[in-house]
Amino acid sequence: MAIQRVTQRMAESPSPATSTPSDDDAPRIQPADREAAGRVLTLASDALGKLRDTLDARFSEAADAMQRTEGRIIVSGMGKSGHVARKIAATLASTGTPAHYVHPGEASHGDLGMVTRGDCLLVLSNSGENQELGDIIAHGKRINTPLIAITSKPESTLARAATVLLQLPAAEEACPMGMAPTTSSTMMIAFGDALAVALMERRGFTKDKYRELHPGGRLGQMLVRVSDIMHPADKVPLVKRDTPVPHAVEQITVNGFGCTGVADVAGRLIGVITDGDLRRHLGADLVSKTAVDVMTASPRTIAKDALAGEAIAQMNEVTPAVTVLFVVDTESADPRAPVGILHMHDLLRAGFA
Repeated sequence: MAIQRVTQRMAESPSPATSTPSDDDAPRIQPADREAAGRVLTLASDALGKLRDTLDARFSEAADAMQRTEGRIIVSGMGKSGHVARKIAATLASTGTPAHYVHPGEASHGDLGMVTRGDCLLVLSNSGENQELGDIIAHGKRINTPLIAITSKPESTLARAATVLLQLPAAEEACPMGMAPTTSSTMMIAFGDALAVALMERRGFTKDKYRELHPGGRLGQMLVRVSDIMHPADKVPLVKRDTPVPHAVEQITVNGFGCTGVADVAGRLIGVITDGDLRRHLGADLVSKTAVDVMTASPRTIAKDALAGEAIAQMNEVTPAVTVLFVVDTESADPRAPVGILHMHDLLRAGFA
């Protein structure tokens, strides 16, 4: 009996392995961590607000100088500002403004040769007094290169040498000692992004241009267009509306797409015949029918300028999913005339799942 009572109590009590955790058991952020993170994010947010509110004509002057540049934007900085400068150079270059980063220390040992007439200098320093920047600033002056400075000190050596000064507003660093660049570097990154976006919009930088500079990885894949991977017009399987079904079947068999389009006398797409259409019309009289008798009217099409991702979405939006889309040129005189064909296998080969 004692064993039975113990067994009963065990059955009535949830085991640690199977009990449902309460909200009190959920992982919680440590109060000190929350305070530190909150301080950093609040100071950064406040500083970016100040930066926005202090924008003036000098921002446009900087953008003008960068847009006029026939060479490259040479971005430089030392320490944490140097890391930010690398990021800004990469952002500019990837958004249509030729740019590269030059380390000020290496510049003093030969890399000044990377800075030539026709370039524009964009130099970052919170204090504006980094000794390592001296040589690259002096070299820019010698060859009459415009200098855009991002600094918080308007009386600094860098600010006085600048053609255009982009001043960071006074803001508290989040570091408890007030020494490690945190808020100031965040403002520098934001200034660089703002310049890059302004130049993109001035130049009318499009998705196509962006894709040219990002051919690899997920970004490049997202911008692949249907016209990049479709089969051209001469590969599109088509039969006339009065084509006998046996001839249409032959076209389906040889083209490898599992279907054939049906066109009117003007070459406009009016239908599609698939294996499923043939099965639905099986009967003794099938061989006596024509394409228009068995086709599915208004086949699914996609514009040649559409993104490949849109093609996948369109294939999957019906049940069962379709595996072929006829490609049309919506800007042509006859947008119903097919200019290509796209199969799901083409999307798979291009790396789309």
